[in-house]
Amino acid sequence: MIRLRQGRALFFAVSTSLALPALADIQAIDDSALGDITGTAGVTIELETQVNVGRLSWQDEGTLSINNLSLSGQGGGVLDNLKITLDLAGDGEVLEHGFSELARRADAGLLNTANPDVADALTRYAVGGQFGQSFNHGDLVIHIGPTASGDPTQLDDYLHAIDFGLSLDSIETEGSDGNATLFSNVLLEGYVGPTDIVVRNNGTDTRTLANGNEVSSSELQLDTHFEITNGRLNWDAADALLIFNFAAVGIEGLQIHNRRGADTLGHFGMASATAKLSAGTSAATGNDGLSIHDVEFRADIDMPTFRVGGTSIGAVSFTDFAITDTSMMVYGH
Repeated sequence: MIRLRQGRALFFAVSTSLALPALADIQAIDDSALGDITGTAGVTIELETQVNVGRLSWQDEGTLSINNLSLSGQGGGVLDNLKITLDLAGDGEVLEHGFSELARRADAGLLNTANPDVADALTRYAVGGQFGQSFNHGDLVIHIGPTASGDPTQLDDYLHAIDFGLSLDSIETEGSDGNATLFSNVLLEGYVGPTDIVVRNNGTDTRTLANGNEVSSSELQLDTHFEITNGRLNWDAADALLIFNFAAVGIEGLQIHNRRGADTLGHFGMASATAKLSAGTSAATGNDGLSIHDVEFRADIDMPTFRVGGTSIGAVSFTDFAITDTSMMVYGH
């Protein structure tokens, strides 16, 4: 179901029964007058969906395949209660971003500011009497949040409003010598927090990253919060961060969140990930490609059942797990 809110575009609703002489009374409105009546823009999409893919393959000399992928609500059924708002920002326009809805509730006295996350949101998202983030003229702003979030005084109702389940049978490589399974029996269940996709409109301007790569200032910015409450996978043959080979590892009861340690403020207990994507040129090779930069991931990770070679070695956990200062340049060869 798609609902359209009032847009910026001026329009005339002319009845089909309008007499032709009356058309002479319709006059064009100049730019200054149009600016005076410009309203709050945007499109709101209320989404429910279920996605199933039997096989997704990338073929080069060999083939990499993802088999039987499914995206749904927890326990099957549809992924629902998703509200997506799309806005083309005006200069300095303040739009929904991150946990700004919780800041708005706190300002209205619906949430207790003794909670450090609530107090932080009230400060972080306050912009000139509004709550959100200020954007530039022509920025495309997409915000994903819940359609309905229960009791406005209860944080958990908001944070757990959108539940999801992601599963896949296996990720395999195929070559002339046969097949190899990288991962199998993968399941991730949890909750989607506020998610923002922003396309910054900075024309043809460029900037230089710390590693020397030159990237476009017109970029796609991704910012998301989420929580995994139950996950499992078999790590059959693959490297982690190109360093650790976790072949023959099995994980059950996986949880990913941000509820402990020194890195929790502003996250409401949820893991977070941010990244920026744009066209770029490698300083090392001169190749043009897709730059993925300013990547950041922050979470606490719990693996209560960690098996090696089929035998449990006990529980493994990470506190204040962070990936920062990360950039990639992706191009064909």
